[in-house]
Order: sequence, then structure tokens, then C-alpha cells
Amino acid sequence: MKSKPIMLLFLCVTFLFSSAQLKKFISVKGKDIIGVDGKPFLIKGTNLGNWLVPEGYMFKFSNTNSPRLINETITELIGPDAAKSFWKKYLHTYITQADIHYLRWTGMNSIRIPFNYRLFSGEEYLGEKDIQRGFRLLDSVISWCKKEGLFVILDMHCAPGGQTGDNIDDGYGYPFLFENEGSQNLVVSIWKNIADHYKSETTVMGFDLLNEPIAHYFNKEKLNPLLEMVYKKITKAIRTVDKNHILFLGGAQWDSNFEPFGKPFDNKLVYTFHKYWTDPTQQVIQDYIDFRDKYNVPIYCGETGENTDDWVKDFRILLEKNNIGWHYWPYKKIDNTKGIITFKVPNNYDTVIRYAETPRTNFEQIRNAKPLNIDEVKQALDDFINNSKFSNCTPNKGYIMALGLRTDQ
Repeated sequence: MKSKPIMLLFLCVTFLFSSAQLKKFISVKGKDIIGVDGKPFLIKGTNLGNWLVPEGYMFKFSNTNSPRLINETITELIGPDAAKSFWKKYLHTYITQADIHYLRWTGMNSIRIPFNYRLFSGEEYLGEKDIQRGFRLLDSVISWCKKEGLFVILDMHCAPGGQTGDNIDDGYGYPFLFENEGSQNLVVSIWKNIADHYKSETTVMGFDLLNEPIAHYFNKEKLNPLLEMVYKKITKAIRTVDKNHILFLGGAQWDSNFEPFGKPFDNKLVYTFHKYWTDPTQQVIQDYIDFRDKYNVPIYCGETGENTDDWVKDFRILLEKNNIGWHYWPYKKIDNTKGIITFKVPNNYDTVIRYAETPRTNFEQIRNAKPLNIDEVKQALDDFINNSKFSNCTPNKGYIMALGLRTDQ
């Protein structure tokens, strides 16, 4: 009589083991990223910039350049209720299933998604406080990517306390993360929750732990030694719930400096660098290749682009020649030829830009700068969203061809 329970237990264990074996994750082996087919996988794709992390220059603003400042500007212009409505519509329009389908159609195999930690912390962010909001947004785009066969890297572009010390981390002008235990505990907790949520999701290639840490303005002798320490803390927490996904580590000084890194401390690490506006020559990337050779680990270029079509092509060829994958920046941007697709500037949007660029350090300045026709402003902002819909965007064929991707209709 005891044989039946034993047999059932054996079958259950076998089933669970077989199910686990069927889940194939992108991994690493030596200097290569390895695809689910067991062959080397060269990353080719783009970044979904300006979606979950709005950036001032992608709104045609200069001084109003972080999500927090953009939200303040829009709230001052149209009020908190209308601003909340704006962001809700924006987040569900700027990137849709049609965008993901198009990216796969061009021949890309992956995308990198920048996000703000506030989407997972319950803090006020773009009109809402909801600790599950980030998962709902990412779950949708990941499901679209899964359908298309497009892999995803999740990139914490904005970390608690700020990891960069400039507008891109939506912080307060200094990389407080590295000197504040509370911020480190929060970033560890959020990454552990994200890893736990996606631990079985094979469409997720991995996690880019901190985007462009420690800008060059700050004391790198003081801060750079702290970078790997924070990476180790995050990694330790992630590995308690998820041993499958790749972890991407960006170098110091805008993901450009690998000197703070020692011997790899995990068996699924990829080291990532960013390069903008340099000569597309071997010398520019040789230090990263030397690091790869020294430690027998993969490297990849997480951001590059925003340049002429000729430069984009030359640098892409250089990267591929050296077995370095890439995610070019950006996918979508208003009035721009140096990206994948673009959309038109709305009518009367100059009024919004003018307000955003006007100094407003007190309430009198806010009142004096406020446009007379707020309905016109609301329409311009609504048109910004509508113009950004995929159906209203225009491909930059020269840029896409420079990436070696498909452009025919």
C-alpha cells in the first residue's frame, strides 16, 4: 500500500524537475552571452527611453530635465488632477503593443527598459502612489515581448537617493545612494521584489542594477570604491530568490569606467558600458575588451547613438566586429532624426517650452510665468501624447539602416 504514495511522489518530483528543465533562460559562458538555443547571443536592440523615466531634453526642455521637475512644470500649468490624467494617458500611450511588434519586425532581438524605483516604492511618482504600478506596466510590455520573441533587460535608471547625481537619476544632485544605508536597503529590497516577481520569466534576460552611477563631477576616489560593494549587496539579495537571470553591472562615471571592478563575484554577470559622441574607433572600446579578456566575462554596450547615420553605422560595425552587443538610444523621440522613430511637435507646444524654461523659484514667478490660455496648453500636452502614438510616428530609415535592421514596408 505504501508503493502508490511513493510512486506519486516520484512522479511529482520528476514532473517538477522536467518543467524546470523546459524553462530556458539566456545565460553566460565565458565571454559570451548564451541564448536559449545554447548558442552565442549578440544583443541587438534599443532603449525605451522617456517612457517610465521622462527626460527633459526628450520633451524639448533644457532646465526642466528630470521626471520630478517635468511633473512639477505640468502640474503648475494645468493643476494636479489634470496632470495625473496626463501621466496616466501618457504611460499607456507612449509605448504600446504596436511599438513592440514594430521593433521585432525590424529584426531586433531585445530591448532595454529604463524605470524609476518610485514605481515600486509606493512614493508619489507621475501622479500616483501605488507600489504595484511598476509591475502592471512592466508585465504588460513583457507579455507583448514574449508574444513577439523579444527579450528584455530591466534597467533601474533612477535609484533611491540617486546613483548618478544628475538629472537622469531623478534625485537631488548628488549620488547619495552610496553614502546612505537607508537608500541602499531600499534599492536591495526593490530589486529582490522585482527578481522574485520575474524569477520564472524567461523573456526577461536580466537586470541592469544601476544606470550610469557616479557622475564625473564628484570625488571618484571616495565614491568609486563603494560601487561594487552596493552591487554585491543587491546581487546577494537577488540570488536568494532568483539564480537564473543575468545581472548587468554598469561602470562608474556614466557607465564608462571599469576600474572599480575586481574579480567577478557571481557566475552570471555581464559588464556594461555606454558610449556617446566619441570616435568610432577600436581605441575607444579597447579598455572594455581588455577587461573582458582578463576576467573571461561578457561585455555589452547598453547605450549609444544619438549621432549621424554614418557614425551609428560605423560604431555598430565596430561593436559587432568585437562581439559586443548593443542597445542604441533612443527608440522614440519628438522632432528627432537621431533615433529609431520620431513624431511631430504639437501646435502651441512652444508655450509649454517657454514656461518650462522660465525661472520659477517662488510663487510670484510661477504666477507671472503662467500662460493666459490654459486650454491651449492642455491641448498641446494632449497632442504631445497623441502625436507619440505609434500610428502617428515616422521611422528614421537612414538610422534604422545604419543599425543593419529592416526598413521596407
